[in-house]
Amino acid sequence: MRKFFSGAALVALLALAACGGDGGSQTGSAGGAAGSQGAGGTTATTLSLAAQVGQKAFVDQTLSGGKNMSCSSCHSPQYAYGPPNSLSVQLGSDPTKAGTRAVPSLRYKDATPPYADNAANPDGVTLAAAGGGFMWDGRAATLAEQATLPLLNPLEMNAASKAAVVAAVQAGNYADLFTQAFGANVFADTDTAFAAVGTAIQAYETEDLSFHPYSSKYDLALQNKVGGKLTPAELRGASLFSAGDVANCSACHYAGVNFNGAVGLMTDFTYQAIGAPRNDSSIPGNPDPIPAADADPTSFDLGLCGPLRTDHTPALIGTPDPYCGKFKVPTLRNAATRSVFFHNGVFHSLNQVVHFYDTRDTNPEYWYPATGGSGTPVATPSWALQLSVMPGATVAKFNDMPLAHQRNVDEEVPLGTGITPPDNVAATMLGDGVQPRAPGSTPSMTDAQIADLVCFLGTLSDGYQPPAATPTSGACVN
Repeated sequence: MRKFFSGAALVALLALAACGGDGGSQTGSAGGAAGSQGAGGTTATTLSLAAQVGQKAFVDQTLSGGKNMSCSSCHSPQYAYGPPNSLSVQLGSDPTKAGTRAVPSLRYKDATPPYADNAANPDGVTLAAAGGGFMWDGRAATLAEQATLPLLNPLEMNAASKAAVVAAVQAGNYADLFTQAFGANVFADTDTAFAAVGTAIQAYETEDLSFHPYSSKYDLALQNKVGGKLTPAELRGASLFSAGDVANCSACHYAGVNFNGAVGLMTDFTYQAIGAPRNDSSIPGNPDPIPAADADPTSFDLGLCGPLRTDHTPALIGTPDPYCGKFKVPTLRNAATRSVFFHNGVFHSLNQVVHFYDTRDTNPEYWYPATGGSGTPVATPSWALQLSVMPGATVAKFNDMPLAHQRNVDEEVPLGTGITPPDNVAATMLGDGVQPRAPGSTPSMTDAQIADLVCFLGTLSDGYQPPAATPTSGACVN
């Protein structure tokens, strides 16, 4: 209930905007300036020297091993600094190698706190838990560190060494700018110069408003600006987003006032084990399985407890660990512009993602592989991963997590019932006694509600331009 009330306030604000108040004469094109205030950041349009270096380094392909890939190759400005295609994981500078995790957007990262096992929750009510940090597993403490990790990753930019990156910068057309920003002797020490590359990119991502424009229809609605009037469908979706007994999105995708005064980041920076299906060839007709997932069925990506993060690795194989299977809760801003979802990119539409949340427990056969059974296969809905279900088959639920760690799976609404044990009312996970939804039971949301929720999520996309005439028909109007 804690976030239901903050969500109710959000819905009230959006409803006020829908009543026709204009709050002034600004239009959608003013969203960037307003957004800079919402982010609590600078409104300056001139980048610092360090940020100017970062701007050039961000698009510099010579920093990669094959001189063919830059940060912007995977974090495209045209796609909200996310992937420019629907690949589950991106190919690296060495095109024979692919990553193991989906590429997230770099927008709205500037308010992210460093990782802590017991991080404060921005809602000010929820108990401290693992939160903050960068990358899907939070192993980078700052944007600067995050920017340097792909440079040396053989599956990503594949630079041979820190020295190779520094040499590329020194030979590039912004070497003089680099020394102006970081000192005449910066190239004398490889570690110092390499760290400066990360610092420069961090400055660029922090100062340039394109990384946090706050220019969506949602932002106009929050500020009661012209063009921000939400449709009835979008308002219903906003209500569902915050309804703790229905969609409950705001439980993790927190919409209230966040750290450093930011508003509407749509994340609380926590980590959750959602139990996403394994992205491998067990999915019929899977157009894009992760090569590593097919190569070794006994290997699992467990987020906070490895393999890329090493400080929470279980002491013994098969030993329960409270961090295993948990990945960072991303912002939902610009989610409607993406075609790759979750840490392993197993889903390719927002409609599919919301249906997974709704039916993971009630109809696991839609999402996970099954064996056995007999009779005539039954076709599944068009948004399901599995094309059909054999009556009586055994479903391999949570097939991308070892059994010992499945106790960490989130059973909050809408995934589970959210019903907690009397002696642990703050519990959220299966292993803490939170009750899942029974197979075959009624999901939390109807198809109509899911459609409205997806309509609301569409209002979170930046670059919104109000139409010249108010639409009177369409999926997200009435």
